[in-house]
Amino acid sequence: MSVSAPPVRRLRPRSGKPTREVRQRDRLGDAVLYGSCAIAAVIGFFVLAEIVYQVVNGSSLSISRFGLGFIGHTTWEPNFNVFGAGVMLFGTAICATMALLIAVPLGVAIALYLATVASNPVRAVVGPLVEMLAAIPSVILGFWGVIVLAPFVHEDLEPVLHGAFGFIPLFGAAQTTGASLFTAGLILSVMVLPIVAALSRDLFLRVPRELQDGALALGATRWEVLRGVVLPSTASGVVAAAFLGLGRALGEAIAVTQVVGAGNIIHASLFTTGDTLASRIAEQFPGAITKLHTSALFYLALLLLAIGLLTNLLAQYVAQRFGRQRGVTA
Repeated sequence: MSVSAPPVRRLRPRSGKPTREVRQRDRLGDAVLYGSCAIAAVIGFFVLAEIVYQVVNGSSLSISRFGLGFIGHTTWEPNFNVFGAGVMLFGTAICATMALLIAVPLGVAIALYLATVASNPVRAVVGPLVEMLAAIPSVILGFWGVIVLAPFVHEDLEPVLHGAFGFIPLFGAAQTTGASLFTAGLILSVMVLPIVAALSRDLFLRVPRELQDGALALGATRWEVLRGVVLPSTASGVVAAAFLGLGRALGEAIAVTQVVGAGNIIHASLFTTGDTLASRIAEQFPGAITKLHTSALFYLALLLLAIGLLTNLLAQYVAQRFGRQRGVTA
C-alpha cells in the first residue's frame, strides 16, 4: 500500500511595500521627532535671546554713561560712581592665557599617552581619574587653592621663579599671601585640563590604525608616527578642544574669586593681586550700592558674554573645518 505525499502549499511572495498602518506610524514618528527637535531649537534660541536682552538692558545705564571708554578705563570706585573694565579684562586675559599654556600641552600629552602608549588596564584607570577632575565643584577647588596652592606658590614657587626669571617683569617680586593672578591661572589650568585631555584622547583614538601601522612598517619610530600621522590629522580638533577649554576658563568665578586677590591695579608681575570679569561680578553684584554700580556689573557681564559667544563660535568653526577635512581625507 503506497502512501501519497501531501500536496506542497505554495506561498505567495510578500511584497516589499509596508502596509498603510506602518506608513502612517512612520510618518507620525517622523513628525513627532521633527516637532520635538524644532521646539528644542526654538526654546534654546529664545533663552539665549532673553539672556542677551536682560544683560543689554541691565547695562544700558552704564553704556550711556561711559560708552566704549568703559573697556579701557582702569578705575573702579563704586563710592564715586567711576567704573572701568580695564583691570578685569587684563586679569581675564592673563589667567585664561596662562591656563591654556599649562593645560593644553599637559592635556595633549595625557591624551597621547592614553590613546597610543598605555595598556588597556592602565587606560581604564587613568582615563576616568583625569575626567573626574571636571566633576570637582569649583568651590572645592577654590578651598584647595586657598589652603594648599596659594601658600605653596607664595613660599616655594614664587621665590624660585623670581630668582630664575626675575629680569622678566612677569616674574617680578611681590609681597603677597599667595593670592594672585598666577595662582588663579593655576586653578583654571586644573579646570581646563580634563576638557582638553578627554576630547584630545577621543580624537587620537579615531585616527585609523592602518595609517599608524603603515608608518611603522615603513620604519618610522613611535615618535615619528605621533608627529607625522596622529598629530597632523587631529590638529584642528585639538585646537577646537583648546577653545572649549578657554570658554571654561573665561566663565569661572567662584574658584578664581577665592585666590585672585580682588586687585584694582594693573601690574606687570603675575604674583600681584588682580581680578577677572566673572570674579568681579560674583564679588560685588549681591552688594551693589547704586544703580550705576549694578549697571556697570551688567556691562562686565555683557563683555564676558560677547567674549564667550565669540569663543564658542570659533570653536564650532574649527570643529566644522576639521570635520570637512576628515571627510575629504576619507
